[in-house]
Amino acid sequence: MRDRPQRLLDKLVAASRILVREGVLDVFGHLSIRDERNPDVFWLSTALPASRVEAKDMMAFDLAGEPLEPAMAPLFSERYIHAAILRVRPDVNAVCHHHSASLMPFCITGVPLRAVSQTGAFMGVRVRQWDSADSFGATRLLVDSPEQANSLAASLGPDSIILMRGHGATVAGRSLEDVTFKSVFSCRDADALRSALLLGSPVALSEQEIALAGQPAGPALERAWAHWTAPGETRREPLAERVIP
Repeated sequence: MRDRPQRLLDKLVAASRILVREGVLDVFGHLSIRDERNPDVFWLSTALPASRVEAKDMMAFDLAGEPLEPAMAPLFSERYIHAAILRVRPDVNAVCHHHSASLMPFCITGVPLRAVSQTGAFMGVRVRQWDSADSFGATRLLVDSPEQANSLAASLGPDSIILMRGHGATVAGRSLEDVTFKSVFSCRDADALRSALLLGSPVALSEQEIALAGQPAGPALERAWAHWTAPGETRREPLAERVIP
């Protein structure tokens, strides 16, 4: 049995619960964290819904996406997403892949997802979209091979988020707090943009505004984490799940 970083795994469980409450993760999707002691190792749960995962369900993987201990439960076939991004991005320490209803409309239309608020500025001028069919033809729309994951990681480049045609989104963060913030607030910007499109022509942030706002600052991440971990904090209903007349 590997020496388990219990504090880190408990925090990974907490982040998973937050993303469930915020409507980012549901039956599907997964969240990983790089091991603080060994950058060539990351932790990801076995193939359970994020709402049910516990610290004991977390397993260590290498940066090829292979488990470092015998697997006693089914594994996520898309663990290669996490491995590929963590391998090529030393600045990234946490990865979330999800299929939030807030972002899915931008994964299946030609409407670009653009930052429209200060908390969404980290998304940049325009969120890129990766299409598995471009290089791999028809697939199951699962990134279940190292080759597909490598292609996705290359398309992500230095960005924090990438959309996946017909599939969802992948978010990269500097920490669990960072990836949680980015996963939640990219969905909130998507909700705001969808709502604004019903009213008229939304005004996206300019390149200069995005440059000035930059990545979420440490105090903002700490404030958000304190809010989400406060006793009694309940799930926010995503705009995408409401009936819009």
